[in-house]
Amino acid sequence: MGESWPSEHWPVNITHVTNTGAAFGILQGQGLFLTVTAFVGMAAIVFYYAYPPLEHGLLRAALGLQLGGAIGNLLDRLRFGEVTDFIHFPHYPAFNVADSSIVVGLCIIVGFFVLNEGHSKETGSDGG
Repeated sequence: MGESWPSEHWPVNITHVTNTGAAFGILQGQGLFLTVTAFVGMAAIVFYYAYPPLEHGLLRAALGLQLGGAIGNLLDRLRFGEVTDFIHFPHYPAFNVADSSIVVGLCIIVGFFVLNEGHSKETGSDGG
């Protein structure tokens, strides 16, 4: 626990830390709230995935990343009461693959809609 590999002088380390809170260590000790929030978020992702059915594969993949990340962190929280983080960059909080999946999925969705909106304005369509 707390040990780093390969050493603290590398640009990224594998460090075993646990987190009872949410991203960046906020909401420490709020396991019940975070568990309920995870279930609500997963239900929203599934609902949005199905109604209306998403036809663009990139959005489907992004929602899949978010759902997978939420499930991964939820399973850790239910099984251990905390989430295990292990990827650590200097001067940045440790995180895990599930956290990365959620963030990458969010970035893809935001990027998709920003680029799509820009494309809609260029072509003069209303996007619908």
